[in-house]
Amino acid sequence: MIDPYLLFEKVRLQSGMHAADFGCGRTGQIVFPAAKVVGPAGLVYAIDIIKDVLEIIRKRAKTFGYNCIQTVWTNLEWVGKTAIPPKSLDVIFIVNTLVESDNRHGILEEAYRLLKDKARMVIVDWSRKGLKFGPQNMRFVDFEDIINWSKIRNFVVQEEFDAGPFHRGLVLYKHE
Repeated sequence: MIDPYLLFEKVRLQSGMHAADFGCGRTGQIVFPAAKVVGPAGLVYAIDIIKDVLEIIRKRAKTFGYNCIQTVWTNLEWVGKTAIPPKSLDVIFIVNTLVESDNRHGILEEAYRLLKDKARMVIVDWSRKGLKFGPQNMRFVDFEDIINWSKIRNFVVQEEFDAGPFHRGLVLYKHE
């Protein structure tokens, strides 16, 4: 439902960058297309809390020769626990992940910790309520809360956009 290449354009993903997909899921919807863009000089971290999901990603990456994909098992809500060097990422993708969390600010703080200065984070989550599919209405992400958090942490809201008929997106630029 979400075009990864639209997100890549929004965050200016390019060859050689280091990126992470927070909550990559079993399909690797962001991971595999991002690996094509960053190429062998780049790195894409596929991060998830479900080990079986990461094993699927790992096997698929090996099968297709994506040496730039590394899987990382962690609970993103635990700030400081993700096994990626601090301030090492150029881009973080958080797509349909915050809706699953009860500690959304913890995930955002972990992203803040891992992003370089002058780096970007794209957050995409459900925006259309009352559907027969998708999350329950009480699980929807409060984008205004994310914007307020971002200002406190010295991010600039670079762009707000529709990411398809059911999702909203934010591009945050870290500038310390």
